[in-house]
Amino acid sequence: MTLSFVAGFMLCGVLLFAQGVQAQEAPQVHSMTGCLKAGPTPDSYMLTDLASGPKTVGIVSSAINLAPHVGHKVELTGTAVPEKEAMKENKDVPKAPHYLKVTAMKHISSSCP
Repeated sequence: MTLSFVAGFMLCGVLLFAQGVQAQEAPQVHSMTGCLKAGPTPDSYMLTDLASGPKTVGIVSSAINLAPHVGHKVELTGTAVPEKEAMKENKDVPKAPHYLKVTAMKHISSSCP
């Protein structure tokens, strides 16, 4: 009887713990349009003059070579990165209110507003 009581108590504890643990959501892919600018250090970039949303976006990493597009209006697609993770992953990422890992880019214009 004592053994079944302890087993039942442990099972309840496990179930309550499992309910309290939230599944981590996968990062949402989104796009942002603005002016691609060079950051303060070599090979660092930021998106400015955005059509909507934050004023600037720090580019944490990019699957695309962004250097030829500096000074152009572009649409960057990728996943948002929390600031702490962005700073840990790339110490040279420009400070910004939003951070992005870029997976795709669309060229909009060869000049910025």
